[in-house]
Amino acid sequence: MAKIIIDKQNGELAFRLEELNDLSQFDHLQRRNYYSIVLLCGISYELSVDFQNFKLQGNQMICLAPYQPFMIRSEEKCQGYLLNFHPDFFCTYRHQNEIETEGFLFNNFHGLPYFTVNEQSLFLNLIDQISKEMDKDSIAQHEVLVAFLKVFLIEAVRQKKQFDQQLTPRTSDSKTEILQNLVDAIESNYCKLHSPQEYADELSVSPKTLAGIVKKYLNQTTSSLISNRIIIEAKRELYLTSKPVKQIAAFLGYDDEFYFSRFFKKKVGVSPDIYRKTVGFAKLESN
Repeated sequence: MAKIIIDKQNGELAFRLEELNDLSQFDHLQRRNYYSIVLLCGISYELSVDFQNFKLQGNQMICLAPYQPFMIRSEEKCQGYLLNFHPDFFCTYRHQNEIETEGFLFNNFHGLPYFTVNEQSLFLNLIDQISKEMDKDSIAQHEVLVAFLKVFLIEAVRQKKQFDQQLTPRTSDSKTEILQNLVDAIESNYCKLHSPQEYADELSVSPKTLAGIVKKYLNQTTSSLISNRIIIEAKRELYLTSKPVKQIAAFLGYDDEFYFSRFFKKKVGVSPDIYRKTVGFAKLESN
């Protein structure tokens, strides 16, 4: 049974905790306007995120950003927990200096949307405390739940860093160096360079070579790697500021606001305006 806290101002979901006995609710492609963390224990299951497929087994944590398309299926019996929170309940971007969630746990443009859980008991203890707090109707409940959530996210970041280190190639060769140079180049130039050809020219390699390396190590296309980084920044701007979409588009290197809006909707599933209204704060920037 799910425990849910509803935002009294808008009637939307603010925070949710549910114990899972199966994966039936995830058996179709879905996008949600809040964060989803799925802690799973099972023999094997299939995860689809951003139209990429992964085969997982054992204890895994899946971290999904608002409107990120996903689906989880398994022919085996799986158990676990689902934790949802809306950005209005806890703003990850505003706490980015404290907890490195954005670009790492969520919206990681070149990493995996999951990690193998090594110390599950730490998360289970926190889930138990969250569950007990949600049963209460006590003063400062929001503050207490946010405190538990922050500890949960910090532990998730720590364990994912360990997981990512294990995946990093032990030896460096020309291909891994090119991949790292590409990631660095995208980070420095995503506001002005948008095509694989431009990055291939920047790195003095052929687009075909670049595509092969990205496919081998990240299971993505070069185009998706570039566009994902652009979308992350667009989300951040829509999420935290009241800048017009036209201004955000121009900042990201798009002269045509409508082309940018179509690009955003194709990648995210909703228009920039809808994203801002349902996920971002859409508040006037303070002076």
